[in-house]
Amino acid sequence: MIPAPRNLVTDIPGLRVGNAADPRLKSGVTVLTADAPFAAAVHVMGGAPGTRETDLLAPDKLVSRVDALVLSGGSGFGLAACDGVMAGLAAAGRGFAVGAARVPIVPGAIIFDLLNGGDKAWAGNPYPALGRQAYDQAAADFAIGTAGAGTGASTGNLKGGLGSASARLSNGVTVGALVVVNALGQATVGETRNFWAAPWELDGEFGGLGLPSAFPAADEPAPVKRLGEATTIAIVATDAALDKAGLQRLAIAAHDGMARALVPSHTPFDGDLVFAVSTGAKPLADPVADPFLLGHAAASCLARAIARGVHAATPAPGDLQPCWSSLRA
Repeated sequence: MIPAPRNLVTDIPGLRVGNAADPRLKSGVTVLTADAPFAAAVHVMGGAPGTRETDLLAPDKLVSRVDALVLSGGSGFGLAACDGVMAGLAAAGRGFAVGAARVPIVPGAIIFDLLNGGDKAWAGNPYPALGRQAYDQAAADFAIGTAGAGTGASTGNLKGGLGSASARLSNGVTVGALVVVNALGQATVGETRNFWAAPWELDGEFGGLGLPSAFPAADEPAPVKRLGEATTIAIVATDAALDKAGLQRLAIAAHDGMARALVPSHTPFDGDLVFAVSTGAKPLADPVADPFLLGHAAASCLARAIARGVHAATPAPGDLQPCWSSLRA
């Protein structure tokens, strides 16, 4: 397993990601879209999710492809970012055809970042415009860290952020992850600079520090955020041809990566969820071995993406938490 050239989810041909943010608001939107509609599924393990159109992604539902996925700040207000993305897709003639009508299919998920020090006294909901801007910016290259939906994200001890990672497998398939890290738990071990995800790091992508020589005592953790204030939302993607049922299994497996990289994870206070998407470009060579390998790769990529998002965060005026880069070596 080696990083693909960009080490981004867009190493999967056809996928594009766009970011938009308002520094004064300390919030933003990230959109994943593609050259053509793609298969998608979702799995939720957190206790406080915020979602839109996710029922459509169940294997028994009619719609088999989506046009974009939206990750947004803003809590419930941020779900309106999907409106802006729908407008951009409609202007491009995209959407599920019903007779002469076309309806863009845009599931989304949100994090809670309303108490992060940003100015939330808006006259009108800013998220539809941010969603449209993110869609219009979608490209193969995009920023991670304090960018897009990760602009105002936080963890239990450090500033969070937007992360991404990819891997190319021996069977020729590419797997990638995109994540907004806004967890109740920590991505780093105790008071150290070392990441919990260190065993899965490739090529020193988040500092190359490995695991610490000693681990903190196994104390009972106390929640530092209140109910609904946390959530890590992610997308794992592949060019392997998977249907919605196969993608749902991939999303379930990818949650292992969240548990590897954030301690604790999947709490009642988090809305942790994972979307899984496939462009369908590469048929499975082995219907048993390939899904097995894909699940492990998706979990590993997600763990790496989480660490990269926290590692890449940058300071901004009014921050309530320090960045990883400010920790003493």
